[in-house]
Amino acid sequence: MWTVQDAKNKFSAVVEAALAGTPQEVTRRGRPAVVVLSSEEYHRLLAGAVKARESFADHLMAFPGGDVERAQAMPRDVSF
Repeated sequence: MWTVQDAKNKFSAVVEAALAGTPQEVTRRGRPAVVVLSSEEYHRLLAGAVKARESFADHLMAFPGGDVERAQAMPRDVSF
């Protein structure tokens, strides 16, 4: 794990380690901030996420609410 300052000072080493297959975690103020990984690994993860994602319509159709009762609100009278 690298601090932002160390990662900045040794960016070549961070990139080389990521290219070697080990994602490099970077912290900011002691908290995890980012992960540096190879482009190949990023695209592999992205393709897997896209493949596993369902369509928005399927997501809506899977809503477990069943029949939802509509509000019985009446419109108010408006005079012009």
